[in-house]
Amino acid sequence: MFGGLCSCPCFGEWSSDDPETDLDPVLLVSGMGGSILHSKKKKFGFQTRVWVRILLADLEFKKKLWSVYNPATGYTETLDDDTEIVVPDDDYGLYAIDILDPSLVIKLIHLTEVYHFHAMIDMLVKCGYKKGTTLFGYGYDFRQSNRIDKLMEGLKVKLKAAHEASGGRKVNIISHSMGGVLVLCFMSLHNDVFSKYVNKWICIACPFQGAPGCINDSLLLDCSLLKALKASFLCQGGQCTSCWLSAHQSMRCWQIQNLSGKTARNSSLAKAFHGCGSLCRFGILWPN
Repeated sequence: MFGGLCSCPCFGEWSSDDPETDLDPVLLVSGMGGSILHSKKKKFGFQTRVWVRILLADLEFKKKLWSVYNPATGYTETLDDDTEIVVPDDDYGLYAIDILDPSLVIKLIHLTEVYHFHAMIDMLVKCGYKKGTTLFGYGYDFRQSNRIDKLMEGLKVKLKAAHEASGGRKVNIISHSMGGVLVLCFMSLHNDVFSKYVNKWICIACPFQGAPGCINDSLLLDCSLLKALKASFLCQGGQCTSCWLSAHQSMRCWQIQNLSGKTARNSSLAKAFHGCGSLCRFGILWPN
């Protein structure tokens, strides 16, 4: 799945003889709040970023993003009839999920809190993936239902584009959080398309138990443990997304062991972080 030359601290270094032909395309799917949203004037087509926006956030949010659910259409629609909310598709869909506030000021002060898939995209590019050929992103209006036609059709188009751009190779999907629920809906509603275009699907912190399950996890897990692990184990000052994801999954393993009455200690955690490269490289999200 992952080839070329990669020097990520989690992935280690490995290479292939022909990285351009050895790589299957990867599609990154963001989760709740993980896509840039623009307000677009219906008449003139002028667009303004409303999510995420650090400067003038409150003003733009109230003016252009406040919405109401329309039970007749099933869509969440803006209160301003002259505008609509759209997701930019620049840079093969990667722009919308990379740095969520890409303004010059935010980049200059290096505000990493809005650097969403940025570290993972950079890592994959260093590993030999090429934007528009073997690397794509799918951002979507996360305020909408995951089952609406617009989101399902957008994912279908993106999978087809990645499949064709890579010379007919099947796509590896990496979904985060609610993006996994979106992919699950797509797989249920369009199983034939999913089977045709998808090779592997890696789910990262996806709430398959639903919102109550996420709340239950938050209550049962010790937040101080998560903070300690983040401070102790994350690479490059907490900027290595892949290591953080492995840490998140080891949290889940730790929780299950404690609930079942077993002593977790450092066993599963040590295995998870000792084999961090293998866990990240092969998409194994559940430590043994």
